[in-house]
Amino acid sequence: MERKLRAILSADVVGYSRLMAADEEGTLVRLQACLSEIVNPVIADHHGRVVKLMGDGILAEFASVVDSVRCAVALQEAVAAANAGEPADRAIIFRIGVNLGDIIAEDGDIFGDGVNIAARLEALADPGGIVISGDAWNQVRGKLDISYDELGPQALKNIPEPVPAYRVSTGGMRPAPKAANKSRKVLLLVSAAAVLAAVVATGFFLRAPGPTGEKPQAIGEPAAERSIQKSIAVLPFDNMSGDPEQEYFADGMAEDIITDLSKISGLLVIARNSSFAYKGQSPDIREVGRELGVGFVLEGSVRKAGGRIRINVQLIDAVTGHHVWAERYDREEKDIFDLQDEVRAKVVGELAVKLTPDEEKRLAHRLTSSPEAYDLWLRGRRFESFFTKEANLESRHLFERAIGLDPEFAATYASLGTAYSLAAENSWVPDPPAGFAKALGMVEKAVALDETQPQALWALARLVSRGQMFDGARAIAALERATELDPNYADAHGLLANVMNISGRAEEGLASIEQAMRLNPRYPFWYLFVTGRSQYMLTNYQAAADNFEKALEKNPNVAWPRQYLIAAYGQLERVDDAEWELEELRAQGYDISISNFVTTTNLQDPAYVDRFVEGLRKAGVPE
Repeated sequence: MERKLRAILSADVVGYSRLMAADEEGTLVRLQACLSEIVNPVIADHHGRVVKLMGDGILAEFASVVDSVRCAVALQEAVAAANAGEPADRAIIFRIGVNLGDIIAEDGDIFGDGVNIAARLEALADPGGIVISGDAWNQVRGKLDISYDELGPQALKNIPEPVPAYRVSTGGMRPAPKAANKSRKVLLLVSAAAVLAAVVATGFFLRAPGPTGEKPQAIGEPAAERSIQKSIAVLPFDNMSGDPEQEYFADGMAEDIITDLSKISGLLVIARNSSFAYKGQSPDIREVGRELGVGFVLEGSVRKAGGRIRINVQLIDAVTGHHVWAERYDREEKDIFDLQDEVRAKVVGELAVKLTPDEEKRLAHRLTSSPEAYDLWLRGRRFESFFTKEANLESRHLFERAIGLDPEFAATYASLGTAYSLAAENSWVPDPPAGFAKALGMVEKAVALDETQPQALWALARLVSRGQMFDGARAIAALERATELDPNYADAHGLLANVMNISGRAEEGLASIEQAMRLNPRYPFWYLFVTGRSQYMLTNYQAAADNFEKALEKNPNVAWPRQYLIAAYGQLERVDDAEWELEELRAQGYDISISNFVTTTNLQDPAYVDRFVEGLRKAGVPE
């Protein structure tokens, strides 16, 4: 390893995910052309070296700070000129950060805080803009025909001390791209539809349309129009322990903060599934805010070693990108629960959210008094999320060990019950009916120990809303109580919508699934199915078909959205489309008959059964 002082330039494409979602192949072609024709030559002309290209990012080093800042300005001017005739929804636009710092060089790559600070500063830059560190500014001031706006000390993620930052102001670096004409928009829509399957296959679903087909929230829409002042997303915490095996602990800390904040009625909290989509990334917080529709973002890092825990936490205004509050906590592991309480209280205080007396009481109640049991529970949840037979078995062992340490740990009984349910559903246990019975016993024990535990109520409702065990009234009661205790529990709202649909209450179900989608903007495919089934039962067949199609785009291997899509096509007299979907089911080995379709849907309301059968008959499905 070699240490050296270098100027580091970090650049990133603005809205890369949005560009890829609209036109995957075209974006890659345009980006490659930009790199080869503009970026690489400009960096070389300014005596820099491209260290590496990282998808939509660039890292370069310079011996001279003056060269690096001059290069950054030249890059932005050249890219802006190339964008001058490009539609706004196709333009390649960069953010750039520049820092002067000590780095480690090894095998052609570079590492260290000097590099990390440049990347963090880049995230603070406006689209088409440049932000440099105070150390870089000290070297270039007065040497270039450039003006600077002082941003003040910035608390940067995983950097212990605030870093002074300056915005480079050259004027005219980013001429506005021309607006796309109508035919261009139509062409882009067709192109986006053609690549949607590939985009979904990568796990990416950026700005899903609302459940009833309304226009998605536009990027750049004023904050006042989004009602986001009391809304927050908690991003996954970075594991700084140097041990990948500690990843579960960092994830668990963030998840539990989400769970605690979710219980506050005056605060809208984005679901874990949506906020954790940014795991492993360093996103621009302003884009996160726009994509998730929130006013604030909480991010942090966790280091756990030698019986101690260090947590760095930052609350960021998602509209401006400015830091509202940052703090570092260094505690013994046994004080983990006090630490979580402090972080939650600080966030609530900064957002000026008023707690009700019941909320204060529930938040003061701790899951367990045993740090060891808590750690086993977090590890068990991590294994359970892998959804394999072996990992499921390991999760059950860990949950049982946690219960051995704290027999009153209600959340662990709920997790153990869900693990047994998953094992029974996937035949990972020799006797599935016995597995379901054990699962029910576990979740009933969890509710008995703590009837204010929303996750335990959800686990109970999940079990009693399936197949032979269906008890709609019990499931709805549990889920209504869960959403009362935790108004931001997206999957509880979603499951409540599903049970209401089955029970003949589609209109109420539609309201519940819309709330679930707001709380979990990167929702899974089954949200779309539940939405479509609500709309079908309310005779809005076109909207229902649209959502069944979207559900199948996200998960084409599940039969039930296709069964309902066939019925919707029947009601719309699209018999040829229905026959195509029937062929898909036949190819997957499903029994094609109305009686089988009705059995698998588990509908309890006779009128809803008749409406479903009517659509299947019109589609030509045999009895």
